[in-house]
Amino acid sequence: MHVDPEAAARGRFGGLVASGWHAAALTMRLIAEYFLSKGTSLASPGIDELRWLKPVRPGDVLHIRVTVLDATPSRSRPDRGVVRTLVAVLNQDRDVVMSLKPMNIFRRRGQP
Repeated sequence: MHVDPEAAARGRFGGLVASGWHAAALTMRLIAEYFLSKGTSLASPGIDELRWLKPVRPGDVLHIRVTVLDATPSRSRPDRGVVRTLVAVLNQDRDVVMSLKPMNIFRRRGQP
């Protein structure tokens, strides 16, 4: 279903589709390039609720929509905090094809 057009045509998606992990890797690239700041992004403790909702097909154009769910200052390190977001991955038709809830550690504004 990922690389053999004939087998994919007979499969449950009716054609070629990207691996969910390939879509996740592309999403990480979009997050790193367009959301995370090189000056303030420090690390990530993980991702919650990764969901593949619709197939990603050859030729699809993907973009992300990031919504901040909460931001929590660190109690032990006041110069940083954890930001939890909802990332929706949309195709060119604005269909949400994947969603995830990453957590990122950021340097806090106005802190040394």
